[in-house]
Amino acid sequence: MTISFEGRVAIVTGAGGGLGRAYALELARRGAKVVVNDLGGARDGTGHSDAAANVVEEIEAAGGIAMANGASVTDLDQVEAMVAAAREKWGSVHILINNAGILRDKSFAKMGMDDFRAVVDVHLVGSANCTHAVWETMRGQGYGRILMTSSSTGLYGNFGQANYGAAKLGLAGFARTLHLEGAKYGIRVNTIAPTAATRMTQDIFPPEMLGLFNPENVAPAAVYLVSEDAPSNMIVGAGAGVVQAAYVTLTPGYALPEGRRTVEEVAAHWDEIASRDGEIVPQSGAEQAMFILKTLQG
Repeated sequence: MTISFEGRVAIVTGAGGGLGRAYALELARRGAKVVVNDLGGARDGTGHSDAAANVVEEIEAAGGIAMANGASVTDLDQVEAMVAAAREKWGSVHILINNAGILRDKSFAKMGMDDFRAVVDVHLVGSANCTHAVWETMRGQGYGRILMTSSSTGLYGNFGQANYGAAKLGLAGFARTLHLEGAKYGIRVNTIAPTAATRMTQDIFPPEMLGLFNPENVAPAAVYLVSEDAPSNMIVGAGAGVVQAAYVTLTPGYALPEGRRTVEEVAAHWDEIASRDGEIVPQSGAEQAMFILKTLQG
């Protein structure tokens, strides 16, 4: 079965290069009309370029349909204007891939709070801005596919990326809540944690690994997650052609007895608390509370 995006309109942020470009090209190849959004800045978010227009040229040269947009995802007015332009030209928006990002890596001891806020603003608040701008359209039409971009840093941590990690795990939580709120409106929301050799990771990968971890090897997973038959509420890792599912789990824990709810009791039963035997994957925050009650009941 061939997965088609004929009749769909997609917005891909940060699509002037790297992963976003790969996503935009694949969506367009499969029939989507694509808004290629990119401010065209450097890796730290400064400056401008014609990156988005260059990708549009690639798409059009291959027979696809696209338009360039230079909105900053941190500017809600610009983002809303981008969505309005897509709706005016093509009638609607069905797909949003939140991919725009910057890096300002430093150990937390050396990091200024301006650099912390800047990264959170682009990744987390920027994704919220774009999602908010398409949300009512998707609710109204009873269809939407939204993909957030997390990271192994957000899920598991990485030295020198406290700002990036905070934003990236925030996006996973954001996606899970939107999944719950959008389900009855036909909106499916997922999160991808890509591993790819791009300008964002150019200092990490040795030269011999660049080909293996090229962005095109992430695109199949990302594009599937915004397809008509996509799942929802998933965190998916992808890189070098390997696709993985990541889960936030919860152990059964230990019920502190009445009269012994003390620090010492926690210490004495820590191994039991941390044991992964019988762990579950809650589908909502409310399920954690229900599981606590079940544990209390024995």
